[in-house]
Amino acid sequence: MPYTTSCHSSATQGNLRQKTNVDLTPLGMNKLKSRSFVALNSTMTSNKKAYLALLVVCFVWGVSWVGTKEAVKYMPPIQMVGVRQIIAGLCYVLFFVFKGAALPKKKEWYPILLLSLLNFMISNGLATWGVKLTTAGVSAILGAIFPLWLVLILTIKGGNKIPLLAWAGIVIGFGGVCIIFYDHLKELFDPDFQFGVLLGLLAALAWAFGTFYTKEYASDFDPYQSIGWQMLISGITLNIIAKLTGNVIPIADVKLYTWAAIGFLVVVSSIIAFIAYLYALQRLPTGLVSTYAYINPIIAVISGSLFIRERITLLLIIGAIVTLTGVYIVNTALRRHREKMTNTT
Repeated sequence: MPYTTSCHSSATQGNLRQKTNVDLTPLGMNKLKSRSFVALNSTMTSNKKAYLALLVVCFVWGVSWVGTKEAVKYMPPIQMVGVRQIIAGLCYVLFFVFKGAALPKKKEWYPILLLSLLNFMISNGLATWGVKLTTAGVSAILGAIFPLWLVLILTIKGGNKIPLLAWAGIVIGFGGVCIIFYDHLKELFDPDFQFGVLLGLLAALAWAFGTFYTKEYASDFDPYQSIGWQMLISGITLNIIAKLTGNVIPIADVKLYTWAAIGFLVVVSSIIAFIAYLYALQRLPTGLVSTYAYINPIIAVISGSLFIRERITLLLIIGAIVTLTGVYIVNTALRRHREKMTNTT
C-alpha cells in the first residue's frame, strides 16, 4: 500500500507538471514560494504607493482652494483661471503629442467641447469667481455637494427610481449648507457674498452635469487624453471673455506672489494631484478613492484658517459635518441601488 500510494502520488505530480508546467519538487516549490512572496511584496508596495497617492489628492485638492483664493487676490478671477487652464492644458496636450497620440477624431470633438464648457468654463470658472467673493472653506463645501445635484439630474431625466435614502441625504446635505450660512448671516446681507454663494452652487451643478455626461458617454471618447484639450479650449475662451468684459490686468503687472499661486495650482494641483488621482483610481476601490470629496473641504477649512486666517466656528464645523454626512448618504444609497439593479439583471 505505501508503495502504491507513492507511485500514485508520483504519477499525479507528473500529470500536474504536464498540465500546469509547475515544478512540484521541493526545489520547485521553494522557487514558487519565493516568486509568490515577491509578487505579494510587490502588491503591498503598489498599495502603499496608491494610498500615498490618495493622501496627496486629499491634501493638495483641499489646499488648492486656499491657493485659488490667493491667486485671485490681485488678479481678476476669470483671467486667472483662464491663464491657469491654458498652461495646464498645454502641458497635457504636449505630453500626449510627444507620446505619439493621435489628435481627437471628428466625433470626439463634441464631448470635448461640451465637457470643456461644463467642467472648466462654467464649473471651474464660476468656482474661482465665487471663492474670491466668499471664503476658501465655504467654497470647498459648496463644491462637495455636487452628488446632491446629480440625484436631482437623474430624477429629472427619469428612468431608474431614486431610492428614498438618497432623498434623505439630499435633505440632510442642504440642511448642513443652511447651518453654514446661518453662521454667515451678516455676510448673507452682502450682495457680493450672496453672489459668490450662487456661483458656488452653479459651479457644483455644472460639475454634476459634466459627471453625468462622462458616465453616460465615456465610451465615445478618451476622457484622460481629452482633458488637456478641454482645459486649453476653456482657458482661451475665458481669457477672451475676460478681455471683452474688461476684467483683465496686463500680464506684466501680475505680481510674483500671484504667479507663485498659479504655479502651485498648475503643477501641484492640475498635474501632480490629478496623476496621483488616476494612479489611486487604478489600484484602489472606487469607493475608497471617492473619500477625497469628504476630506477636501475639511483640509480647505483648516488650511484656510492656518494660512489666510479664515474663521473656524462651531457652526461651520457642525454644518460641514452635516453636509458631508448628507453627501455620504447619497453616495451610499446610489451605490447600493446600482448594485441591486446589477444583481437583478
